Amino acid sequence: MSARYDWPTVEYDESLTASAAILRRLNVDTLRTELWLPIVWDADSAEVIVCDPNDAALAEHVRTSLGVTNLRFRVATQPDLVRLIENSADLNEHFPVYGGRTPLAKVRTYLAGLRTRYAAQRTQFARSRTGLALVRTGLTFITIAVAFLRLFGAGDLLVFEIPLLVFGILAIVDGLVWYFPARQESHRIKPYPPYQVPEEYTAIDVVDPGGAMDFVRCPIVPGSGLLRKNWDALSPVERRRFLANDRTNLAEERTILAYLRVMMAKARTGLAFARTGVAFAGVGIGFIRKFHPGPWSIFDWSLIVIGVFMLIEGFLWYGPGRHAANKALAAVAEKRDVAGPWDTIFPSLCLYSQGIDPVVEANSPAAQPGVFATTGLALERTTLADKRNTMSRLRTIMARARTGMAFIRTGFSVMTVGAGLFIYFHFTGHVDTLWTVFDIALVVIGLYLIADGLHWYLPAERIKRRSSYVDGDFEIADADYSVPQSSWRRVRYPHEK
Repeated sequence: MSARYDWPTVEYDESLTASAAILRRLNVDTLRTELWLPIVWDADSAEVIVCDPNDAALAEHVRTSLGVTNLRFRVATQPDLVRLIENSADLNEHFPVYGGRTPLAKVRTYLAGLRTRYAAQRTQFARSRTGLALVRTGLTFITIAVAFLRLFGAGDLLVFEIPLLVFGILAIVDGLVWYFPARQESHRIKPYPPYQVPEEYTAIDVVDPGGAMDFVRCPIVPGSGLLRKNWDALSPVERRRFLANDRTNLAEERTILAYLRVMMAKARTGLAFARTGVAFAGVGIGFIRKFHPGPWSIFDWSLIVIGVFMLIEGFLWYGPGRHAANKALAAVAEKRDVAGPWDTIFPSLCLYSQGIDPVVEANSPAAQPGVFATTGLALERTTLADKRNTMSRLRTIMARARTGMAFIRTGFSVMTVGAGLFIYFHFTGHVDTLWTVFDIALVVIGLYLIADGLHWYLPAERIKRRSSYVDGDFEIADADYSVPQSSWRRVRYPHEK
C-alpha cells in the first residue's frame, strides 16, 4: 500500500480515534458502508482515512459531506478501517451503533427512572390499602352506631351512637381520599412485560425517542459469542463494552421485575377494595335479614349496592395482577440456573478449573492494581448489578407471596361473612332455605380463595427459604468513607431482638 499510494498508511490502533465532536456530526453506519473516517476536520480542510485515495468519486463525496476544499488522506485496509470507525464510536466488532457505552448508559438511566416511578406507584398503592383499612374501620363504627340506634332507639345511647356515626363517616371520607389518587395512578402504569432475550449478544435500541421511549432488541450480532469467549484476548476497553451491555441487560431485567411487582401491588389493592366491598355488602345483608322493611331499608340496600360495586371493581384490578404474578414466577424460574457475568468471563473459569477461588485471587496483592483499575471496577459494578438482580428476583417472589396472602385474607373475609350470617340466623331461629344456600356459597367461595392463595404463597415461601439472602439475623455496615470498605465495622442485629 505504501508503494501504491503516495499517502501515509495506518494500521488499526485502539488509541487512534476520531473525536466525539466529529462523530456527532456524522453517521457511523454510513461511514462503515462508504469506508472513510475523518480524524482531523476544520473549516477548510480535513484529514481522512480511506481504503482508496485514488477514488475520485469518493473524494468528492467526502469534500461535499464535510464542506471542505482541501483533503489529506491516510490509507488503511478495509478490515482495519472498519475497526477504526467502530473503535472511534466506542463499538466492538460488528456491534450496532446503539451498542456503545454512552447509548447503553442512557438506556440504563431511563430504566432507573422508570424503576423509580414504579417504586412511587407501589408506595401509592400501599397508601391506598391503608386508606381502605381506614374505610373498613369507619364502616365498623357506623355499623355499631346504626345497629344500636335501630335496636334501642334514640335514647340515652345517642351520646355514644352519634360520635361513633360521625367518626365512622370521617374515617370513610379520609380513607377514600387516600384511595382515589392510587385509582388514578393505576391508569398511568407504563407496561414493560417480560419477553424472551437471546443468549447471544443483542443490544437495546430506542425505537421512539420522541415520546414513548419504547425499546427493542437488535438482531444477534454475528461472531459476538466467539468474541466473548476469547475474553483474555480482548483489550480492556473491549471488555468494558461487553460489561456495559451486561449491566444494561441486568437493568432491564430489574425493570421488568419492578413492573411485575407494581402490577401485583395493584392486584393487592384491588383485593383490599374487594374486602372492603365484602364488608359493606355483608353489613347490608345482615341488616336486611335482621330488621323488617322500612325507611332504613334504603340504607341497607345502598350498602349492598356499594359493596357489590367495590367487589366487582376490586376483582377487575386483580385479574392483570394475577397474570403478572404468574409471569413473575416464570421469569424468576427462567433465571435460576443462568450463570452470572462473573461466571461467564473466561479468566474466572480458568481459575475455577485450577481450583483457585476467584475472589481470593482478585483480592491478592498482585491482582489489586488490575482489579481496582477501570476494567476491574466495571467488572465489580456488573457483579454488584447481578447481585441486585438476584435480590430483585427474591423481592418479586416475596411480592407474589404477599399477593397470595392478600387473596387468603379476602377469602377469610368472604368465608367469615357467610359463616357469621349462617350461625347467627340459625342460632336466632331465622332460617330461610335460600339465604342458607347463599351463606354456604359464601363459605365455599371463601375456602376456594384461601386455597388459591396458599397455592401462591407456599411455593414462594419455599423459594424464599432456599435463598442465601434470607437470614435470621440482620447485619449492616457502619460506613466510614475515610477508610477502605474492608475496614468498616459490621453491626449485627439478632432476630431474637
